Amino acid sequence: MRLLLLDQFSDLGGAQRMLMELLVAIRQSGWQGLVGLPGNGEMFQRVEALGFEAARIECGPYSSGRKSAADVRRFLTGTWRLSRQIRELARRIRAELVYINGPRLLPGAAIAGLRTPVLFHAHSCLSGPVRWAAGLSLRRMNAEVIAVCQLVAESYRPFVGAGRVSVIYNGVPGPDRVLARGNRRPPNVGSIGRIAPEKGQLEFLRVASLIHRARPDCRFLIYGAPLFKERAAIRYDQEVRAAAAGLPVEFPGWVTDVYAALANLDLLLVPSVRQEANPVVILEAFAAGVPVIAYRTGGIPEIVEDGRTGFLCKNAEQMASIASELLADDMRRAAISRGAQESWSRQFTVEHYRRQVIAAIAKYSESGSPGKRP
Repeated sequence: MRLLLLDQFSDLGGAQRMLMELLVAIRQSGWQGLVGLPGNGEMFQRVEALGFEAARIECGPYSSGRKSAADVRRFLTGTWRLSRQIRELARRIRAELVYINGPRLLPGAAIAGLRTPVLFHAHSCLSGPVRWAAGLSLRRMNAEVIAVCQLVAESYRPFVGAGRVSVIYNGVPGPDRVLARGNRRPPNVGSIGRIAPEKGQLEFLRVASLIHRARPDCRFLIYGAPLFKERAAIRYDQEVRAAAAGLPVEFPGWVTDVYAALANLDLLLVPSVRQEANPVVILEAFAAGVPVIAYRTGGIPEIVEDGRTGFLCKNAEQMASIASELLADDMRRAAISRGAQESWSRQFTVEHYRRQVIAAIAKYSESGSPGKRP
């Protein structure tokens, strides 16, 4: 099979990591792929290292959150150029299916007039005009949707119909070594991920301050960095570092080996303040056996079973209270660790993820009906 695969970023965020895992499965299946990416991020080198061609497309960059008037103007003019690029890339590889890994690409793909089935992989919760632009583009292309959780799936069903939306949760490879933590003193509590307002690093510091009062010996680590060249994220990073003054907080930076970072932690906190869909780092913590405490938001309750594989909470005070109790109870932490690892091995391995997505692509390429809906 010949696939055109498109992403809206070339820096390595969670959705892009899932695309890389899919490319491994595509290669194993003996299929051909051409990958379209914007910018100059590390995805270009990674895609080519897997034996696929990476072509540059136009998509942003745009500011995160509410878009400026300049963003809107650039998006409108850029969408027409993007549509031509998508059409040309589809012709070049003679695509039998177009796989789209980001909603910013959908209007351009819709305008391109593709005559092949389109499969959209939805990794995030959209709202307002952005959701409508994505949904109407999908309807125009008669596209199929893979959603990473039920919450995301529900936002697209009104546009394409319930029968054209399926849910496939993310999957991750486990650690390639035994993670030896020992009986560490002092305990370490951390967060891992790109630094951005929606990821909640300022919330993490609120929680850290509360834990520090109860456990002055506790140390805190914020792994990550701003990605996608977003100015708002860079400003937020500076704000987070300033707010950490006076607390025992370290900033080790971005990590390519997430399991090395998890080996340093007794607890992982996920205080996301917006609708997170299916955070990859939670699944990695499951695989590593690191207990997770997360805000009850977005699709997180679909993957964290409260009290068995991790803990869900509604605010900083509750998160700090649960963390302090867990740090004082080795047996409880061990039980949560076992439950999380069992959940990962049953539902969230990378092999399971690859099989499901490959099967969805194969099924839709055979039954998909491209073109406008009547």
